[in-house]
Amino acid sequence: MKKLFLTLVLVSASTTLLKADTLVIKGSDTLGAKLVPQLAEEFKALHPGTTFDIAAEGSTTGIAALTDGTAQIGMSSRPAKPEEISAASAKGVNLKPTTVAYDGIAVIVNSANPIKGLTKRQVEQIFTGEVGDWSAVGGTGGKTSIYTRNTSSGTYSEFKELAMKKRDYAPDSQKMAGNEQIAAEVSKNPNGVGYVGLAYTKAQGIKVVPIDGALPSKESVLGKSYPYARPTFYYTNGDPTGLVKEFVDFTLSPAGQKIVEQVGFVPVK
Repeated sequence: MKKLFLTLVLVSASTTLLKADTLVIKGSDTLGAKLVPQLAEEFKALHPGTTFDIAAEGSTTGIAALTDGTAQIGMSSRPAKPEEISAASAKGVNLKPTTVAYDGIAVIVNSANPIKGLTKRQVEQIFTGEVGDWSAVGGTGGKTSIYTRNTSSGTYSEFKELAMKKRDYAPDSQKMAGNEQIAAEVSKNPNGVGYVGLAYTKAQGIKVVPIDGALPSKESVLGKSYPYARPTFYYTNGDPTGLVKEFVDFTLSPAGQKIVEQVGFVPVK
């Protein structure tokens, strides 16, 4: 009987291994550094045997991975570009967006910076390099040190669109891999300025600057009174099915949207 029981356990274990599903999710650091890993942990608790492969290297990489078939979900903090949609279509991939959370791109400075607020025009001038000293926008003298995301980032593109009238970043701006890296650099540099998603505004040594009197919050993002509000997305190849659909549905469920809010994003429901 013991031998038979052991055989049954081994068969059961091997069957479980065969059924183990891996969900490959790539793209946005804004979503992928904090939110999606937490959603994945909760999902795994409800679906034992599911594993996740999450790579947060920028929205562009997520859409490219979905197009190439190396990811089942592409995380993105911006809408897909027309050329990305065309490239995907050429490979038989239909880029289908699902809005999973709303976000506000917060402008941050070092906590020692005396700046009390900025106008949209001043933000544009700072990040394009038109203004290069804090004294020009009501601060104490000192050359501005600008930290941005890298070019594969959706936040890099969205901030350019929302805050800079599509103008180029200052030539001496420093490109960072993620939100946490920007916050870390600004916290160390009294003249630092950068931007991060809402979920990254609690970092030590930084403060969020009001823009035309508005701070990014659940209310200002939903009410669109904050100028740099945006949706964030999961991209799938057409309507999601199977395990992909289960994870998308979980993200949009009350339990998933509770995690969205806890992490610092604004729920869609």
